[in-house]
Amino acid sequence: GVTYGAPTEFKAEGFTLPESLLPDWSPGMIAGALWQDDIYVELTFLETLEKYGLEVSMEQIGKDFAKSKYPLWHANKSGRDNLRKGIMPPASGHPKNNPHADDIDFQIEADLFGLISPGMPRAAQELGWKFGHIMNYGDGVYGGIFISAMYSAAFFRSDLVEIVQAGLAVIPAESNYAKTIQDVLMAYKENPEDWKYAWKKIEDKWGKIFNCPDRHPLYPWRKLGIGANVNGAYVVIGLLYGEGDPMRTIRIATMCGRDSDCNPASAMGILGTILGFERLPESFKSHLNSMKGKKFAYTNYDYESTLSAMEGMARKNLLSQRGREEKHLWIIPVQSPGQLPLEQWSYDSPAEKIK
Repeated sequence: GVTYGAPTEFKAEGFTLPESLLPDWSPGMIAGALWQDDIYVELTFLETLEKYGLEVSMEQIGKDFAKSKYPLWHANKSGRDNLRKGIMPPASGHPKNNPHADDIDFQIEADLFGLISPGMPRAAQELGWKFGHIMNYGDGVYGGIFISAMYSAAFFRSDLVEIVQAGLAVIPAESNYAKTIQDVLMAYKENPEDWKYAWKKIEDKWGKIFNCPDRHPLYPWRKLGIGANVNGAYVVIGLLYGEGDPMRTIRIATMCGRDSDCNPASAMGILGTILGFERLPESFKSHLNSMKGKKFAYTNYDYESTLSAMEGMARKNLLSQRGREEKHLWIIPVQSPGQLPLEQWSYDSPAEKIK
């Protein structure tokens, strides 16, 4: 998903990307994932979990992130800059210190927590709350937890609306993020045939709210629309209107525009979890053998060691949640999500008055 959409990133904002500008997929494109921040940031988190365990402190997570050497942008960069100044989480992601707090960053790197929490939304939620506050706050954190909960649900469900609802169940319904996703579900109910109908509903209501302080690289007269909630809506539009077809899902999530490599990555990751490896298109898998031994940028992980490490963390997570393993079966406890506090920030109001 991320390598497919990469050439289109931020090429369309406030309008949809014409289908004629979409790239043609070829199996070798998957190798582009080796250099994607969507992946190398997550692998920093995986390394921290392997080293310190599931009970790792927020402070230790911050210290490991501060030591990273790779290029970052937006909330990730601002959060890491704060950490290097000694501003530790959750303050490193708070809007008082991080003007990108509602940006998409944690949303694009939270897949890990759902993938190691199959059928355990509370486990994914708890991990997301700790890791998400390194660089984000409020809707920026909710976006990552929402995505991870959809992954968690996707191991045992196939109905796409139910999976989106499972994601909503782990975040406060009063949040702007949840309201944005609820608007997508309403639009889909009203018109399940035309994805542009849902896209326009979101664009008209939420698309002109810009919290990111950065200017658009192609349209410098406007701020960059990289908010977690709108891009999260595009993930859901791709999932729902893609109707379970991998290529259609990726293409719709890409045509929605804005962060159009991250959004198809999230949508396809969740759909891939529903389908399972065997049911993925062969063109998505045929180049994987050639990636053996090639490490993801700035990490010690290649494709196979990533899978092994994630399976190991999933097993530890299962046991920590009072599940158990019997022969080749995992007995997974039924979980209800916990209640998260409501975090919302008004960017039009001063944080404090200085006399």
